[in-house]
Amino acid sequence: MNTLSYGLLALLARNNSSGYDLMLKIQPFWQAKHSQIYPLLSRMEEQHLLSAEWIQQTDKPDKKIYAITPLGEQRLKEWMQLPAGEPVSRDELVLKAFCLWTTDRENAISLFSTRSIYYQERIHYFEQAIHKMPEEVRQFGTRDFGLYILRQKALATAKANLEWTTWVIDMLKNSTTTESSSQPQHQ
Repeated sequence: MNTLSYGLLALLARNNSSGYDLMLKIQPFWQAKHSQIYPLLSRMEEQHLLSAEWIQQTDKPDKKIYAITPLGEQRLKEWMQLPAGEPVSRDELVLKAFCLWTTDRENAISLFSTRSIYYQERIHYFEQAIHKMPEEVRQFGTRDFGLYILRQKALATAKANLEWTTWVIDMLKNSTTTESSSQPQHQ
């Protein structure tokens, strides 16, 4: 099983859900499209890690609701005992930062200013979300403890990234352009 499979099991351990709802719920943790999720759900159903029930709807097409099985819970618990893999980061701005020599200063500042605004909005969002969490769920063993620590991580990351983008913007505004900076560097 891959990491996405375990993530789907973890979500189903909290609440029974449709494939579409699972796709939405997994996004903050793992980028996945419905073309990845639905085949995994079918495979996990065949492996008896989850069960499914069709729900008839009058105003919409019928939907399939998935639930974790005892075998799925066992696999999820086994996975939790394994060490986590190395973190994966895919941020387009990082790749563009590597290529800054190919653009002008104004565009470079714009790239980082736009991202800076994004981080400011994320900081505000996570500060509000953390503030709304009751004290009693902030303890290990509660169902939402993981959510609490993940929101704290997201807040810390957004603050660190805002600090970095601000630093880059300041460097871009205060640095002088050199002739060699517009030439590719071969390594």
